[in-house]
Amino acid sequence: MKHLIAYCGLDCESCDAYRATLHNDNALRKKTAELWSRLNNTVITPEMINCTGCRTKGIKTFFCNHLCKVRQCAQRKGVETCGQCEQLTTCPTVAEIHKHNPNALKNLK
Repeated sequence: MKHLIAYCGLDCESCDAYRATLHNDNALRKKTAELWSRLNNTVITPEMINCTGCRTKGIKTFFCNHLCKVRQCAQRKGVETCGQCEQLTTCPTVAEIHKHNPNALKNLK
């Protein structure tokens, strides 16, 4: 499995926060902050858009580091990804991600 697959199965390499960090792209940070602010009905600033990947050492977005229920659960259970969890197919938390991004589930299998 690629190391830049998040606990939930999302591909971190295709994430705008990761790409903005990798390329130090402030325009992409601004665009991502605006989109994520709208989608999450909260204020997200471009300065918050920095991430080196969900399962890697290094900086994470505030959401990923402090609020992501999937990441918190996987770390608590000590699994590499949700693909190692016996509750993968019945977990309502990760199911929300897979409902909107079926490729994330494929990445875990």
